[in-house]
Amino acid sequence: QVQLVESGGGLVQAGGSLRLSCAASGQIFSSYTMGWFRQAPGKEREFVAAMTYIGGSTDYKESVKGRFTISRDNAKNTVYLQMNSLKPEDTAVYYCAASHYWSGHTNSQPYSYWGQGTQVTVSS
Repeated sequence: QVQLVESGGGLVQAGGSLRLSCAASGQIFSSYTMGWFRQAPGKEREFVAAMTYIGGSTDYKESVKGRFTISRDNAKNTVYLQMNSLKPEDTAVYYCAASHYWSGHTNSQPYSYWGQGTQVTVSS
């Protein structure tokens, strides 16, 4: 069992930055693929970024490439999402999630554990 708690969301103007954190507790954090997803009002949850358990591979949604960076500190059981050059269309609730697998990491189904979400609002 893994428990995930996100923090760092808030209100920011377009062009600004935020860093989301996801603190994990429970089973060995370092063995999981960690992902970030987001869900805007009236839309389905979508993949944003993911990183393998050893941090050797990362993947991003096309529209956030070059602006967002996922990282992890296994010693602190924490995964981060640095978000720069934010746009109003980035407004959503952001969730972190843990999966035993890298395969299928852009889909929500392989992720066994989810945080409660943190709201990110980008004003124009």
